[in-house]
Amino acid sequence: MATLAGSATEPLIPALLQPLLDRGFTHGMLQLWMVPVAILGIFLVRGIAQFVAQYALARIANEGMLVLRQALFDRVLAAEMSLFSRQSASAISNTVVYEVQTGSTLLVQALLSFSRDGFTLIALLGYLLFLNWQLTLIVAVVVPGVAWIMKTLSRRLYSLTKSSQQATDELAYVVEENVLAHRMVRLHGAQAGQAERFGKLSQTLRRLAIKSTIASSSMTPLTQLLAAAALSAVICIALWQNRGTVDNREVTVGGFVSFIAAMLMLIAPIRRLADVANPITRGLAALERGLALLTDAVIETGGHYTDGRAQGALTLQDVTVSFGPEHAPALDHVSLSVQPGEIVALVGPSGAGKTTLVNLLPRFVSPSSGQILLDGHPLAEWRLDALRSQFAMVSQDVVMFNDTIAANVALGSSVDEQRVHECLAAANLTEHVAALPQGIHTVVGHNATQLSGGQRQRLAIARALYKDAPILILDEATSALDTESERLVQDALQRLMHGRTTLVIAHRLSTIEHADRVVVMEQGRIVEQGTHSALMASSGLYARLQNRPAAG
Repeated sequence: MATLAGSATEPLIPALLQPLLDRGFTHGMLQLWMVPVAILGIFLVRGIAQFVAQYALARIANEGMLVLRQALFDRVLAAEMSLFSRQSASAISNTVVYEVQTGSTLLVQALLSFSRDGFTLIALLGYLLFLNWQLTLIVAVVVPGVAWIMKTLSRRLYSLTKSSQQATDELAYVVEENVLAHRMVRLHGAQAGQAERFGKLSQTLRRLAIKSTIASSSMTPLTQLLAAAALSAVICIALWQNRGTVDNREVTVGGFVSFIAAMLMLIAPIRRLADVANPITRGLAALERGLALLTDAVIETGGHYTDGRAQGALTLQDVTVSFGPEHAPALDHVSLSVQPGEIVALVGPSGAGKTTLVNLLPRFVSPSSGQILLDGHPLAEWRLDALRSQFAMVSQDVVMFNDTIAANVALGSSVDEQRVHECLAAANLTEHVAALPQGIHTVVGHNATQLSGGQRQRLAIARALYKDAPILILDEATSALDTESERLVQDALQRLMHGRTTLVIAHRLSTIEHADRVVVMEQGRIVEQGTHSALMASSGLYARLQNRPAAG
């Protein structure tokens, strides 16, 4: 960057020093020590100006990047759940982390080059107008041609950049899938197929990169070709003008040489300005993607009703949930009432709609029709944070953060170490945590991979217990526990569920038999409900599920 900046300054040094040198050596008015001082002064001013320009632009760009990145992350935290079904986790993280930084970096570099070469170009054009305005008009003819080339190739480069972004997301998603499913890939010997899948996407990304290089690299030679054509025309016309006069002045050889020299100096800034189109196009495409996330990710909305602690009465009135006309309804006109403190088990074959039903309660899913009430108030009237504070959930898909055990248990709340220990004891994790080097302050790593599946599940149960919400949702909460751990956790859950409304999705009889009521679902509908003994006596769907050899 300093080299490019110097190209605009160095031709000025002889011009500035020549009069001083002539006068100094002819009349004794200039001492030799003034020459290095003048040179140092010129480069000092240039260095300071370059530093200030780079620092100012970098400071502004990084402040803007910080604000935009924070706004993007805030939007992800508050966006409707549909965002995460439209975009993969790798695409969202790529936009928030990398695209914003890439876009701002490219734009800063482009602005630095544009400001430096733009001023140089304006100064040289002014000098050319002073020397010979007629010849300068010929140079101006080049401008529309350069503008057309930059516009056409920039549009092509923009389209290729958007395609490259999509291809990069797909490639990152393949990597993400294979990292998460590394055991299944090896178990099924799918390495070759996954490598072929990765290779095809890599080839697509390579082709797009080559096409982008062709588009960006074409700008410079085409603009230089136009500049050469203008230079040739100027030389021909200047030679013709030299046969007469221009503005009553003869075109001297010195004036002609000065004009040609200044015009040749135009080529370098024009070439660099043509090169600026590439980072500007790429930078704008990257930032546009971040701005699109801001505009497309709709923020969740709620009502204004709030309550310190709900009683826990839940009512579903003719609720239907559909994810599109091509899919069968996940819930089909379901009506259900759950009394405060009641323990209700939801059972049924896979795809019956059990998980969809419980996801309706904290508004992770919105009903297509019907109404859901908590303590007699429709969920849409509840303020979202107040509504979700009434629920604690443990699902079969446990997610942990790369933080301490205490921070994971007290997620969203301040850490009370005594309560953390009590919840860990209730989840049968006391002995394991005590054996760790730093106890509850041990960092669990990425998604707690250093813990076993059963330990991660029990840690999630401890988190739900710590929240102490009036409504508990347990979605296969004991599926990863061995028999002894399950017995201990069930005993603790029986004590802690007292006085709380609890919805349990489970297949194990040990979990279901403690429920006050069992609700049997099939194909999005409630087909049976009653106590365990009554349903077993009726010999319906529930009895058939329990009597299967694989049940339990």
